[in-house]
Amino acid sequence: MNLLASPFESIEHAVIWLLVIFSVATWGLALLKGVQFTRLKVQDRKFHKQFWAASSLDSAAQLAHEQPGAAARVALAGYAAIQVPDNAHAADLSQAINHQDRLERALRQQIVRERRSLETGLAILASIGSTSPFIGLFGTVWGIMSALKGISAAGSASLETVAGPIGAALVATGVGIAVAVPAVLVYNYFLRRLKLTAADLDDFAHDFYSLAQKNAFRVLLHPVLNKSGATVAGQKVKEAS
Repeated sequence: MNLLASPFESIEHAVIWLLVIFSVATWGLALLKGVQFTRLKVQDRKFHKQFWAASSLDSAAQLAHEQPGAAARVALAGYAAIQVPDNAHAADLSQAINHQDRLERALRQQIVRERRSLETGLAILASIGSTSPFIGLFGTVWGIMSALKGISAAGSASLETVAGPIGAALVATGVGIAVAVPAVLVYNYFLRRLKLTAADLDDFAHDFYSLAQKNAFRVLLHPVLNKSGATVAGQKVKEAS
């Protein structure tokens, strides 16, 4: 059985080609997610180092605006929730807003956004890992059916006649398992990294909340943040209302 035969030659050939596409998609996603998580880890590590070296929560606002990474975006969302103009009056309605609730909601929503971004592609890996063995089995069953029809038409049931077609049909199952195993391993690996990253963001959000609490849940509106409208990587940070 030629594995590289045309996918239109038979059902089992089409199944094997489909599994090959799944395999390419698995390793492509593994490469992309590896780059994504590695870059994010480096960015967050750099931001944490500079953030905790800042003299105050207000002075770190510029840093949160300039640095990339998930932690920086979470911090920027927090600043957007509790920032007040430096010329604000105590009687302004903006000062009557419960900044504590705004901050808590903004941090939580931004962490959810970061999780969604990191989860991209994991559903595809999970689907490949769970369906590939069954797709391969389908190709095998179809190949065995075709082989039995050929054997019946030939009128011979010798071992040599049976072993070749049946063995060729079993290749689809083997390919399906070979595709599924890496997909499951890659999925579990990046799911673990996703959970660790989310836990780190939760820890940082708690720390940011504690710092904001010491500042009475208010920071002066930074000129750069005011001018840019509190943007994160070209997208406006959604403030909790």
